[in-house]
Amino acid sequence: MKIIVTSQGGSLESPVDPRFGRAAWFLIYDSETGQHQVIENTQSVDAPQGAGIKAAETVSRLGAEVVITGHCGPKAFHTLRAAGIRVVLAAEGTIASALDEFKAGRLKPSQSPDVEGHW
Repeated sequence: MKIIVTSQGGSLESPVDPRFGRAAWFLIYDSETGQHQVIENTQSVDAPQGAGIKAAETVSRLGAEVVITGHCGPKAFHTLRAAGIRVVLAAEGTIASALDEFKAGRLKPSQSPDVEGHW
């Protein structure tokens, strides 16, 4: 399964970025192989508007099945859900710890966004 975690840096020890649409990086983790790669979210970080939707389109193209982040606004949340991507909110700490929490079942997919747009 491909899991994408919003990241403030380029490694598993980087902090989870609390903002989905304007996250600096996306860490793509393959739960079957344990491999990961990091891509910059440059197209959304500097976008004057629509950052969440652009970011959602990016992670969908990357084949994500799950997105783990701190917070997600309504447009991005609904775009992700429409693409069949589960959204896990309230993640904190490092990417590695968030992945461990998710795999252990302590972080669960959310049923709704947790912030208003343009957060």
